[in-house]
Amino acid sequence: DNFKGVATLLGSGTTNFSRAILWATGCTLAGSVVAITFASVLLKNFSGKGLVEETLVTQPSFAAAVALGAALTVLIATRLGLPVSTTHGLLGALLGTGLAAGSSIAVPNLLSTFMAPLLISPLLAVAAVMVVYPVLRQLRIRLGIHAHTCLCVGHEVVETMAVGDTAEVALCRERLTVTHGHALHCRSRYSGSVLGIEAEATLNKMHFLSAGIVSFARGLNDTPKMAALLLVAPAIDSIAALCLVGCAIAAGGYLNGRRVAETMSHKITAMNHGQGFTANLLTGLIVIGASRLGMPVSTTHVSCGTLFGLGTVSGSANRKVIFSILAAWVITLPLGALAGALTWTFLGGAN
Repeated sequence: DNFKGVATLLGSGTTNFSRAILWATGCTLAGSVVAITFASVLLKNFSGKGLVEETLVTQPSFAAAVALGAALTVLIATRLGLPVSTTHGLLGALLGTGLAAGSSIAVPNLLSTFMAPLLISPLLAVAAVMVVYPVLRQLRIRLGIHAHTCLCVGHEVVETMAVGDTAEVALCRERLTVTHGHALHCRSRYSGSVLGIEAEATLNKMHFLSAGIVSFARGLNDTPKMAALLLVAPAIDSIAALCLVGCAIAAGGYLNGRRVAETMSHKITAMNHGQGFTANLLTGLIVIGASRLGMPVSTTHVSCGTLFGLGTVSGSANRKVIFSILAAWVITLPLGALAGALTWTFLGGAN
């Protein structure tokens, strides 16, 4: 899952796989650490409290069945290279295990706490990109900014030094100016050192930063969901659970992210640096905002939603791949439920 945050870096050619996955893993781990501060709501929701019967939630076998069921679901999807939602896998496993154990399901809580944010967030991501990206693109065109546009600050030589002039006179004939133009023109115009802010280089840095924000948001939102299952163990408190899960997420994503990376980076839609930056920025804002509110959104669905939106706006969407991803999303929850139920049965239930 780690690579989903930095898929646009590889897809737009900003960097290679190795650098992207390393950046994603570091930022995801940072998000997992920060989750310690305000993860209480998500920890409670994904422990199963309020969703299945209270007596079931306290049983270690229930937590084990949910964890194994969700893990099996995500592993199958990862092997197939499909960017499915860990959140959906967990929710499906919670429901399947609960039903297999004979528990009732709190349907109103299921719909309001889980299903509503999970369904709305990718639609919000699609809509946000379709509104924001055209505005930013038109603004860039109106300002005349292109890849080699440069804002340069330096000492411009305004006169040629006459024969016999002293160095002091020559210094008086230079002035500090700020120029907006082409990078090559700026370099030829100024003497000495030049402070240049090139549009392409700046956008690449901002793109890297925005990808880091998405990975950070993923660690922030996903870590508490998985850590909640460890809280049934008496020896593990919430901080220890979050730290353990954060390290596991970082390691798993670093070691097994290439197939999903290929799908998200190259198969959904073609993109440039500006499009990738826009998609990442909006994904990060949506997921971090949801985390602050304790809402269990799917980083996968939000990040894919922004890519779907980009493909729609640019007309370069690969509809076949998008439909296959949507189909995988539809089956994730029931597959997670089936895996959770089978795992519960295999473990012998409460016995």
